[in-house]
Amino acid sequence: MSNNAAVADPDSDGKSGEIGRAQWLQAVACKVAPTVHMNPVLLKPQSQTGSQVVVQGKVLTTARARDYQRLKPQLMDAVLASFSHLKTQADIVLVEGAGSPAEINLRAGDIANMGFATKADVPVILVGDIDRGGVIASLVGTHAILSEEDRAMIAGYLINKFRGDVSLFDEGLKLITKFTDWQSYGVVPWLAATAKLPAEDSVALDHAAIAGGRGAIKIVVPVLGKIANFDDLDPLISEDGVEVVFVRSGTALPGDATVIILPGSKSTIADLAEFRANGWDGDLLAHVRRGGHVLGICGGYQMLGRRISDPDGIEGDVREADGLGLLDIDTVLEGEKIVRNSTPCTVDGLALDGYEIHMGRTTGGDCSRPMIMIDGRPDGAMSADARVQGCYLHGLFDNGGYRKRWIGQLGGHSAGGNHIDLVHAALDEIAVQLEQCLDVDGLLAIAR
Repeated sequence: MSNNAAVADPDSDGKSGEIGRAQWLQAVACKVAPTVHMNPVLLKPQSQTGSQVVVQGKVLTTARARDYQRLKPQLMDAVLASFSHLKTQADIVLVEGAGSPAEINLRAGDIANMGFATKADVPVILVGDIDRGGVIASLVGTHAILSEEDRAMIAGYLINKFRGDVSLFDEGLKLITKFTDWQSYGVVPWLAATAKLPAEDSVALDHAAIAGGRGAIKIVVPVLGKIANFDDLDPLISEDGVEVVFVRSGTALPGDATVIILPGSKSTIADLAEFRANGWDGDLLAHVRRGGHVLGICGGYQMLGRRISDPDGIEGDVREADGLGLLDIDTVLEGEKIVRNSTPCTVDGLALDGYEIHMGRTTGGDCSRPMIMIDGRPDGAMSADARVQGCYLHGLFDNGGYRKRWIGQLGGHSAGGNHIDLVHAALDEIAVQLEQCLDVDGLLAIAR
């Protein structure tokens, strides 16, 4: 379940579409092309109408939580089909559970944890998060409440996010094994390099306030309820001379911002209403009057216009809403969702690439000043003084050349460099640490 999504190009069976950003990252770590089969079922939370259910890259339906529980058993065939497909493509398929194996109240129809493991005959390693506390009780309690069938699938466990002297937990490992007969495959320390990786979902923003360094550029980001693909900002956070401030509900947008960025949204109209409820519309207008810059990406771009219409009720019951009025554009939410990697793109002759995941058609006078060109077609819009801009392209700042130019135009400095290189470096660092603390040979030996 995540509104941070990525695009997977057609696989050998021709299927393409959107997957979770976390699964995209795992493909990057394995140095293989992401496919929709790596995330056969993706839930994208959406206000009023529950969650959008994406199956093998394509939207199947929208369902509320109770409706989804009834729908899950029908999705197992797609999950197993994706698993079978991946087995023909890879030496080893590592399956990530979702939630907890101990949610026995949801065991019937489970497709993501022990339900899948028993159906597909996949051995299970439990991962205990010691940072939350109570890890011994968590693992031993899981053993106690699982059925015999599910318990038989578990080959062992490992401990994650340990801080300090690992030897202090030796007795804890012995006790867990005593109560469960499960083998320990290692204790993973707190890995600082994981902070350099894209966040899986918006839960990561619960503890975010200020990120990045302090310098000439201050970027302010309002955090809305259905924020999506906010990893667009990761490259800016990594810049030493840039301060990125995430503003939570109930707090005014700082008046000393250089630029305010409105990121993507899974539910543009609902997030727009929340934006106004926080009084951020007034803060934004004051920022523009002071000569500040504004950038909207995808849903944030749509909010900057005059009007957003939803004639088919795609997002919910509200069929029309006034936008923030900073761009002379109107958006109609209709038609098939656009999901594609977009290249080549250019900004004033500078080449870059990115991806699009959105619904809607945007038109208006300011579209005559497109922000970028995607494969020869204009995308986005700018105000006459170019201080307010927006587009549908995600991944803008991953491109080092564009990021360097953009920061430079705001009066700051960037060394450039594509952000994906930093991600690869972090993954390599993590891999080395995991090899040192895990019984990798033992883990590989249980694969079947």
